[in-house]
Amino acid sequence: MAVSIIDYFILSAIIFTIGVAGIFINRRNLIAILLCIELILLSVNINFIASAMQRDQLEGQIFAIFILTVAAAEAAIGLAILVIYYRNKNTITVDSANQLKG
Repeated sequence: MAVSIIDYFILSAIIFTIGVAGIFINRRNLIAILLCIELILLSVNINFIASAMQRDQLEGQIFAIFILTVAAAEAAIGLAILVIYYRNKNTITVDSANQLKG
């Protein structure tokens, strides 16, 4: 049984919905918000790769690699900021992070 492009789009939509819902439902934990952003980026990558596979072109896969690179950098920087913030404040709740405003 072959997997059609519609199946990839449905999977991507489900993952995207979980990511967006996770951000709106869990607004207190910064790690959960970072994970939900990663889910959203993963769903975009699935769309790009499925579309590239359907059209037999490489542009979608190149965009997916670029997005993976940006997501890795975003996760590394976000977690580094989070670790330093936790060392200073002993909490990672979003409500207490409003002191970071300039």
